[in-house]
Amino acid sequence: MTAQFPSVGAQFRQLFSATPRGARLARRLAALQLEEWGFPHGCGISETVRSVVAELAVNAVTHGRVPGRDFELVLLWQGELLRIEVADACGERRPEVGGAVGHGLRLVAALADAWGVRGREIGKIVWAEVSGMKGWVEE
Repeated sequence: MTAQFPSVGAQFRQLFSATPRGARLARRLAALQLEEWGFPHGCGISETVRSVVAELAVNAVTHGRVPGRDFELVLLWQGELLRIEVADACGERRPEVGGAVGHGLRLVAALADAWGVRGREIGKIVWAEVSGMKGWVEE
């Protein structure tokens, strides 16, 4: 199956409750969005993005939760590059790879081509980029 790449700038943006249920829903809706963009469930890119979204969403819920505030998931298509952003309301904690706390981020670092953290007016955004989409789709 060959994916039909969406137009550059295509995006998915959604707020989720900062709860374990919200994190699961973020992962599920990311997979559904990829399917809509032509990447079937179970293909390599779908599994990679689901794993990255799961880790970033769980971190937002576990370490970035501010009572009464949601977290946001953004998937942004940039040619053959997919940018994943998870924003939470807690700006004090900066994710790092290393130690027990950074276990999930080690997975993100291994799966993504790049990742990082940037501040925003309220809280922070942890982002990851996955490129080389054509290589992920099975013929």
